[in-house]
Amino acid sequence: MRPSRTVARAALTATLALGALPGLVGSHEPGQDRPIDAALFEQVNLASMPDRQGLIPYVLDRAGQSAGTLAATEAFAEVGSAAPAGTPGSPDERAAPALAAAKAGWGWKAPRATMRGEASFYSAGFTAMRDVPRGTTIVICGNGGCIETTVTDYGPAKSTGRIIDMNKPDFFRICGCGWWSGTTQVTVRIY
Repeated sequence: MRPSRTVARAALTATLALGALPGLVGSHEPGQDRPIDAALFEQVNLASMPDRQGLIPYVLDRAGQSAGTLAATEAFAEVGSAAPAGTPGSPDERAAPALAAAKAGWGWKAPRATMRGEASFYSAGFTAMRDVPRGTTIVICGNGGCIETTVTDYGPAKSTGRIIDMNKPDFFRICGCGWWSGTTQVTVRIY
């Protein structure tokens, strides 16, 4: 009985796949018993465009031949630096700029609400306020300064009387008090 073409194709494919395996064709990993042949690391030089033309000078295309090209030995010139005094375009002929006087301004936008009360810290690394949703930007000010932060937790309990619980580094930054303190008075501006 003669094998079908599908079986013959599968057998031929399997034979070719086995012949293509690296182990069967002599490839090997470098090992301590056999050093790597230095011929595997030969340098290959690819000819760049000027090298391909040989001794004929390199010819630029139309864009390279424009009037704005510089030779290798030319330097850039500052526009107007060589104009003699009294000629149009010279530095002494330029008009003095007229600038308006600077005005004082204020960069803070007005807060939506302001709260004053007692603050404490907890070591969870969050800033918690009871009446403010998470993600709200707030500015907390105390005796030591102000910080801008984001509310990331809910709390403290209403029965504590505190308006905010902060992470420890922020608390001591705005507190202006010693490490033994547990609470401080703050002003919280809610934006």
